Amino acid sequence: MKTPLKRKTVTLTQFAMLLAIEALVCFTPLGSLPAVGPIVATLGMVPVIITAILLGTGAGACMGAFAGLFSFLVWTFTPPNPLVAFVFTPFYMLGATHGNVWSLVICFVPRILVGVVAGACFKLFTRLNWKSGVVYGLSGALGSLVNTLGVLGGIYVFFGHNYATVLGKGFNLLLGLIGLTILTSGIPEAIIGGVAAYAVCRPIQKNMKHDSD
Repeated sequence: MKTPLKRKTVTLTQFAMLLAIEALVCFTPLGSLPAVGPIVATLGMVPVIITAILLGTGAGACMGAFAGLFSFLVWTFTPPNPLVAFVFTPFYMLGATHGNVWSLVICFVPRILVGVVAGACFKLFTRLNWKSGVVYGLSGALGSLVNTLGVLGGIYVFFGHNYATVLGKGFNLLLGLIGLTILTSGIPEAIIGGVAAYAVCRPIQKNMKHDSD
């Protein structure tokens, strides 16, 4: 039986390890997958999902905040696509186009919600006694989709016309471009999130339960 102090130490250690992985996928090319469109598929939400399921909703939201911070730093100083950097940071300008406070909302809020949704869904589905594959997989997939829909929805609402202009697209075509991004980036990310949640969290939680007995 673990003492409260030992349990807290283990939790902090696990969080630190996941945070290191989060930094790795955010700051190196290892976290990016090729996709169609200006926004690439990313593995950045996987550590957030795993944290939420293993350590709880609060820890998942905290990891999501770190993911938002890392994304903000990347898009401010070394943007993967300078044309659209303004939607993620208010400190990057492209001619007369620049971000604002809504850039921070887009950069941080969807990432935080990944941890909230993944953790809350996992708790709910567990209480409903659904099969473990569905509990882990669906929690991970839904958490990932929150980020995709939050980011793209924020871009459409707050920067729709500017975003379409810098990409050389008409505003009427923007919804089609967003839909294409969801299909080519969002859906693969959701699948990866679900698979990772099942493949990583399920065996770890089994071992954690065994150790606590």
